Amino acid sequence: MRFATIARNWRPTTVLVRQEGLVDLEGVAGHPLPWGRTLIAAWEDDDADLLRVARQASEAPAQGLPLIASDAVTFLPPVPDARQILAVGLNYRSHCAEQGREPPSRPMFFAKLVSALSGHRAPIPAWPVTSQLDFEGELAVVIGRGGRGIPLGFAATHCFGYTIANDVTARDLQRDDRQWTRAKGLDGFCPMGPVLVTRDEVADPDALRIRTWVDGELRQDASTADMVFGIDAVVSAASQALTLLPGDILMTGTPAGVGLFSTPPRFLAPGSQVCIAIDGLGELVNPICHAPGR
Repeated sequence: MRFATIARNWRPTTVLVRQEGLVDLEGVAGHPLPWGRTLIAAWEDDDADLLRVARQASEAPAQGLPLIASDAVTFLPPVPDARQILAVGLNYRSHCAEQGREPPSRPMFFAKLVSALSGHRAPIPAWPVTSQLDFEGELAVVIGRGGRGIPLGFAATHCFGYTIANDVTARDLQRDDRQWTRAKGLDGFCPMGPVLVTRDEVADPDALRIRTWVDGELRQDASTADMVFGIDAVVSAASQALTLLPGDILMTGTPAGVGLFSTPPRFLAPGSQVCIAIDGLGELVNPICHAPGR
């Protein structure tokens, strides 16, 4: 199934995404439903009411469902209350090659701050602390069933689903700080969504086309098959160090084509727009804006 989280009546609300529009699951249920981490945990626990409502919203004729037009809503990140975001650096062979670096021998994890989360169509602020704003189109994994020390062969069963993310990075801060927390953690530097697709609808997450456009110009065009460490390896490796819980997010790296390694380097500026598309997951679109108060 395909879920999204929107702002409705001043709070997060889960909707089911159909071709005809967004189905208001609370309208189908007639009572409040969980969202974010609570929804994922309930789904993994086979909550009968949630599964019934989702099935009805997915299978019933559209004419009888409470539909919302997607262009009339504010999208939130698919998991607005995510507990943690782990990202993997240098996880595409092409991205290593454009830097003249050898692929790493094991996944290189770093933390992305949850305060950086934003949704589809949310502006990415060009904060005055950076003059080298860059994009990184990525496939993101949302954990369903948690665990620690997850064996490689069982990692897929711990994935709830997949979504699109932009690992926005201030390259000058990344260089000057010599670590990545500030460079990748500024407010608005982790757009995600709009749709969270359950794992049963993604036949092979290690064989998805991923593309990024800036102002309509194609900058990245690759396949997740180019990842150094596939989804199972990333999930299993992360769980060897940290206990994963429902709703935790793993960002799996970016392919070649980022602005820093263009010739000459090409950075983002207010007025530009970034669009990231992944096969079967849709498109994540975010404009670049002047920082608030400027």
